Amino acid sequence: MSVTPEPGLLGPQITLFEHALRLHQQHPDGVLPRNGEPYPDEERHRLRPSTRRVRDQRLYGADAAVILDSHFSRPDAQASELVDALRDVYVPIHRNDHIVAAALRADRQRVRQTGRWLVRHSTDRNAATVGLALLAADQAEEDIPLIQTIGLLSNHFGPLAAEALQRRREGAEALQWLAERVAGWGRVYVVEALCRRGAAGSRAWLLRHACDGDYLNGYFAGKVATAAHLYEAITSTDTDDELIDHTGRLLRVMTDCGGMGMTLEDYPPAPVLLTAHAARLARQQPTVNRYVDAAMIADYLAAKPPHRCGCRAEQRDRIVQQYLAVLVRPDWRAAVYEGRGLNSDFFAWFIGHVAARLRLGAFSDVVESDEQ
Repeated sequence: MSVTPEPGLLGPQITLFEHALRLHQQHPDGVLPRNGEPYPDEERHRLRPSTRRVRDQRLYGADAAVILDSHFSRPDAQASELVDALRDVYVPIHRNDHIVAAALRADRQRVRQTGRWLVRHSTDRNAATVGLALLAADQAEEDIPLIQTIGLLSNHFGPLAAEALQRRREGAEALQWLAERVAGWGRVYVVEALCRRGAAGSRAWLLRHACDGDYLNGYFAGKVATAAHLYEAITSTDTDDELIDHTGRLLRVMTDCGGMGMTLEDYPPAPVLLTAHAARLARQQPTVNRYVDAAMIADYLAAKPPHRCGCRAEQRDRIVQQYLAVLVRPDWRAAVYEGRGLNSDFFAWFIGHVAARLRLGAFSDVVESDEQ
């Protein structure tokens, strides 16, 4: 059994790339524990004073660009010199025009070689981030594995990894690979990049797997619905349980993501999508997740004015009744009763608020039996 040494003990001895690679080898098909945090340079970044950002956001990255210009102006300068030079400079984690401009001013091959070295060998996140930014300004296909690996440390490197992969011909497949192995903010960056590329080649995945249940899904749920033409998929005759379940998750997210992303009010096909989901839900086998998603959607529709649901009043009322017709069925209630122990706190809240508002009844028996 291989054991990853404590980052604090290693200090600068292990690179960020090697850290990501080791964790990926231990968890090849899933999300890295804690998204790969803490990073090997965590102690150094925690103990030293944080780098100040300039007040004018238009100047973010300008200091790093000056360092790059100076570096590329010297033909004999080594990429390793940039690690120390960039250590105390504020480096944005998103695409930055100043850094991109510095990359475009320099020799393309040298920029590519420098970016590769910094991503693979940097022991400090600032230099690794600049290296990834240099690769994001390029389109070389052979850099995809390198970008994917550092992108697994997605809370920090996710934005630039998504930007870099989006620019490459085989980027859609690479982005999907990464999306299956990141969570939290990293998933937001990667799924949004998939949506920007268009659904070609990724539509099936976006329609079934984009939302993983995290509240941050609110930032991209509407983008997924739009880019993947969800309303066409759910109204077709070729639907499956994965598609229907994921549609339920998307709809549930879109009921409660105001201020984050697109809501049902802003999604024109909302009435068609809701009607189709409710109809297909009625033909599925009952499960706890299906029940809870449907009840949360119905609760939102019943509580909000019709226009907030993207519907006319008669449409909204009809759709609520469709959901309620499923939720009051004995086999569906039984599924919730059997699964209530999975999360007793959530179940208590759900019964006391959502089920009570919808007047689903019968659950009072469940609560009383639990209290005895």
